[in-house]
Formats: sequence, structure tokens, C-alpha cells
Amino acid sequence: MSDQAELAFVKGFANILASQPVTFDNDFQEQPEKTLKRVPVLQVDIPPPPELRKDESQQSVLPALQVTFKSLKPPFSVTIPVSPADPISFIKTQISSLPHAPPADAQRLLLKGKALADAKLLKEYNIQEGDTINLMVKPGVDWDPTKSPEPPTLLSVVTPSETSSLTPTLPEKKRGHGRIPSVVLSPTPSSPLEKPQDIQLVDADGFTLSAELPPEPSIPQSTYRSTVSQPEYWERLLSFLRSEFPNRGDPSIAFEDYLAASKGVLTASEIAKIRDYVGVIGMAGT
Repeated sequence: MSDQAELAFVKGFANILASQPVTFDNDFQEQPEKTLKRVPVLQVDIPPPPELRKDESQQSVLPALQVTFKSLKPPFSVTIPVSPADPISFIKTQISSLPHAPPADAQRLLLKGKALADAKLLKEYNIQEGDTINLMVKPGVDWDPTKSPEPPTLLSVVTPSETSSLTPTLPEKKRGHGRIPSVVLSPTPSSPLEKPQDIQLVDADGFTLSAELPPEPSIPQSTYRSTVSQPEYWERLLSFLRSEFPNRGDPSIAFEDYLAASKGVLTASEIAKIRDYVGVIGMAGT
């Protein structure tokens, strides 16, 4: 038991020491016997790179090839020198720089029915001197090599004196009331007893417009409306509802429902008079 207890103490103490961070002073130096020994480095002589042979140097520079690029529809043919190390995209740019040639992004180069990829080199397709590559344009591109390029349009400078002559004359509009009328206000009366004049609306052609508002629709009088417009009727109705409903809030709900159903025959002033007389205020004061 004593050996196991001592072993457990040693393990716990070692774990505590391992968890503590190790710090060194700024002038700390490792003892020579604890430093790692340096491994000797063998000095190996590196041989010089092999010299480039003359035949290999001549092969690195490939001669230019005369290749014909031909289009059947529309008819177009051009022969240019190209290098086998050039990418297809660069060759398309060379063709587009020639007169009457289609733009580079609209070209499609075909060799024996196979399209040439822009990222590949010309030598990857085993093209020889004097070969012919078919030239086509992408669908939707309008290309006509027979048309001459349009000259660029020059901007002319117009002097202020010429501006008036270039201004088009607008046709005279027909008279009508389609324009926005202007408002003419009468002057302020000189004395408070003087009756102010009415406001007149005059359009752009000088015609006076009527400023009278349409008459408000009159509410038809009936026996039902004359009864429900009386505040005393609603006071007797509220007393009756309070006697019929045991719950305190039910009479107010029934009163509001009946009053809301009667708003079609009552005006706003009559509803306000009824609420003021009965003492029941609706939502938002209505």
C-alpha cells in the first residue's frame, strides 16, 4: 500500500509540474552538456548543368508556317504566317486584325470537322505547312466581308448662333380644357365689412372654370331614422341591455354592435351627439 501511495503522489506531482508554464530569463543560456550536437554537413560537389546541344537549340525555335484560314459562307480566305507554339486564341486575334475579318470572340476554327480549343497550341493539332483551316462564325453574329467598314462619325460643334436655327418649331396645340388650370386669387378686401370675392379658376386659354362643389347627397328621412337619431332612444336601449345581460361588459358590446349597424343612416354629428348624451365613448373617440 505504501508503494502505491508513493507512486500516486509522484504521478500527481509530475502532472502539476507539467501543467505549469516554463519561463526563462532574458539572459538564459543552455548548459553546454545539454545542447544538441551539430551534425556535420558533408561538402558535396554539384556537377555543372549539361550544355545545350546545338540541334536542341535549333529545335526550340520552331519556324513559322504559312496556314490558310478559309470561310465558305460568306466567302473569305486569308493566308498568314503562324508559329506552332502560338495558342489558338492568339491566332484568332491575328486574324481579327486583318481587314474584313470577323472579331476574335466570334470566330470558330475547325480542322477536319474538329473545333480548335483556344487554350491549346497550334502544334498540338499536327498542322503542317500549307494546310487549310476552316473559319466559321458563331450563330447570331452578322458578318459580311464584302461590306466596307463604316467610317467613324465626327462630332460637329454647334455655335450659339446656330442653336436657334436648329431648334425645331413645335406645332400649335388645339384649344381645349386638357391643360392644368391656373388659380387666380382676388385681392384682399380693404375693410373687414367688405365681402371678399369668390375664387375663380382660369385655364391657360382664358376660360373661366366653375369652382362650385357638387351638393352633398341628402339622407332620406324616414320613421326609422327619425327614431334612431334621437339620443333618448339610445339611452333607453342601453338601460334595457344592462337589465338583460348579467355580465358587466356585455351591454357595451351589444350597444356598439347596434350603433355600428345604424351608421349607414346616421351622420357623424348625430353619432357624436348620441355618445355624448349616453356617455359611451367608442374606439379612438368615434
